[in-house]
Amino acid sequence: MLKSRTDDIDVTLFALSDPARRLVIDLLSEGPRPAGELAEHIEMSGPATSRHLRILRKSGLVDERRDEEDARIRMYHLVPDRFEDLQSWLNEIKRFWTDQLQAFKEHVEKTATSDDRKAKTDD
Repeated sequence: MLKSRTDDIDVTLFALSDPARRLVIDLLSEGPRPAGELAEHIEMSGPATSRHLRILRKSGLVDERRDEEDARIRMYHLVPDRFEDLQSWLNEIKRFWTDQLQAFKEHVEKTATSDDRKAKTDD
């Protein structure tokens, strides 16, 4: 299970590592869009945009559906599950570092108080 989750996070982070793909994600966060509109907004050719969309689809971040009115048009949507998995992982990392920093703070405060008492007894 841990290996699978790690693999999923790796795939997600790889898909998000490219600025053009992050821009596509930003655009899709506003709502579904056709491929042509995405290409126009990211200022890339259709084939280049298709390559980015393929990576986003394979990563599970984006889903493709045919437009109900015109089956020739492919509409792209965000898939919330992958983002929830990523957010969950980030929350775990944040929790770990918050705990570590709190323990360090307590140690420093304890050490400083101890040093203050020792300094007063030395006077």
